[in-house]
Amino acid sequence: MAGHSKWKQIKHKKAAQDAKRGARFTKIIKEITIAARQGGGDPEGNPRLRTAIENAKASNMPAENIDRAIKKGTGELEGVMYEEATYEGYGPGGAAIMVQVTSDNLNRTVASIRHLFSKNGGNLGAPNSVAWMFEKKGQLSLDAAKYPEDEVFELVLEAGAEDIATEEGQHLITTEPTQLDTIRAALEAKGIVIEEAEIALIPRNIVRVEGKEAEQLLRLADALEEHDDVSKVFSNFDIDQETLAAVSG
Repeated sequence: MAGHSKWKQIKHKKAAQDAKRGARFTKIIKEITIAARQGGGDPEGNPRLRTAIENAKASNMPAENIDRAIKKGTGELEGVMYEEATYEGYGPGGAAIMVQVTSDNLNRTVASIRHLFSKNGGNLGAPNSVAWMFEKKGQLSLDAAKYPEDEVFELVLEAGAEDIATEEGQHLITTEPTQLDTIRAALEAKGIVIEEAEIALIPRNIVRVEGKEAEQLLRLADALEEHDDVSKVFSNFDIDQETLAAVSG
């Protein structure tokens, strides 16, 4: 299906690095806080919060950190007031990029994001300039080394998943957003550990980017991912393995 772009593979590799330097913890805490603020502190009645908590646990975040973030979101503890926004733009080679942010100062954040785009050969666009190229889906990642594909294939399809693909040592399960919790529950009932679950923006079509433009595009994507206020980055690009290895190495 459309959407299995190279950026998804790169993001998976970066996740381990982010966890080591604490950047992933910071972003998960923001997600828990805003999920609790919007939908309440009970994960049973707040699917977004439940997903954020499960992702926090998968990243080995201490329980007290999770609890504190929830209480900041519900107002039981004093905390920063975060806002969410989504920015759209184009990177080198015509790649469409969607940037989701969680910030305590959106004016500061959008100026910073615009600077990163222009610095790396892209440009920030108007609302809906590239959003039409993506569709919202639920996605779950499993360790392919632990769970053979045939072991989970029938299970997730019976539970209502749309697709399962294996890439970069991961099983990537795609479903309708409303089915994300159902698929998670079906897997966990069988003792399967989910590494990550999210509502993702999946590209309808993939754009091939090569050469210098590919290198510049990867630098832009990396800079966006590392920005403190950026929660998620989605793109529709694909590049060759040689360029990827050269830039990553």
